[in-house]
Amino acid sequence: MRVPSWLSRRRRVPDFPWAPGTATGIGSLPGIDIAEAQRIVLGELPGLPHLAELPERGPGADMIGRTAGFLVEMPVQVYAGRWQISSKPGKDLRRTADLLERDLDELTEQADGYSGPLKIQAAGPWTLAANLDLPIGGRMLRDPGAVRDLTDSLAEGLRRHVAEVRKRVPRATVLLQLDEPSLPSVLAGRVPTESGLSAYREVDGPDAATRLRGLVEAVDTPVIVHCCAPEFPLQVIRDALASAVAFDLSLLKDLDPLGEAIEAGLGIFVGAAPTRPGTGRGPDSKQIAERVSTLWRRLGFPAARLPEQVVITPACGLAGAPMGYVRALLKACTEAGRRIAEV
Repeated sequence: MRVPSWLSRRRRVPDFPWAPGTATGIGSLPGIDIAEAQRIVLGELPGLPHLAELPERGPGADMIGRTAGFLVEMPVQVYAGRWQISSKPGKDLRRTADLLERDLDELTEQADGYSGPLKIQAAGPWTLAANLDLPIGGRMLRDPGAVRDLTDSLAEGLRRHVAEVRKRVPRATVLLQLDEPSLPSVLAGRVPTESGLSAYREVDGPDAATRLRGLVEAVDTPVIVHCCAPEFPLQVIRDALASAVAFDLSLLKDLDPLGEAIEAGLGIFVGAAPTRPGTGRGPDSKQIAERVSTLWRRLGFPAARLPEQVVITPACGLAGAPMGYVRALLKACTEAGRRIAEV
């Protein structure tokens, strides 16, 4: 039997900014009531709560609009149903800022006195570039100079956002999750042009990592890169100096890159819990824990290292799922985290 290359090396496991056996959510929840959503997060995910996102509230609460609202000196607007760069701030940007302020106010009130890791989320620069339009039309992705300016603007905006959350919840350790569902398509040259008849040129992995790393270094806080698409690029994420990667376990095909990333000290957020109810019983913490433990055994790492390096999550965001199922699922993830910590 072939021995994976990572098992021939032994490195010190780094200290992670979460407790062993932790669980968290990806970000989005159903509905439009931010007070209820934040109560659920803080109640069911006590080890690593996050700032709830409610995309059902419409433009400005969606992933692209919410993140575009962080851009510094780069205003945006909705045009023909899409977000695009604009010449000056307008009502769409004001709505985005108002929604975020409301969310932060709710977090400030409900997390008063909280001490521990706290996660916030935003789209990463490549997903933003693939979904945000230039004023003259076409995605920002088509212009390398525009991508550079976009990344710099986003880095500064997220640095300010992290500082604001630290000020509001001063005893928390803030973690930033960058959502990059479009990154595999960017690397493979599969992002369609506006006509749909062609695609934008592929971006080299080292170039993608360089832009991402600039943002990671600028925000000065641990960064998790989340990609719930097939073929998520672990090497790019590692080269960007992210602290952790988050992925959907059902999409994992090749264990070798993951084993090498774990051995290199990358934190692993494993999306092991289904985001929609099945035909049988509700979420089962024992089954969730067993899926994660089985993966770890296949990789061949010591069992004691599992709860330290791995965080259990739903497979992806939960917007659109029934609220009762969301409560049960997050509770089951937390219980699954306790189970792997007890092994």
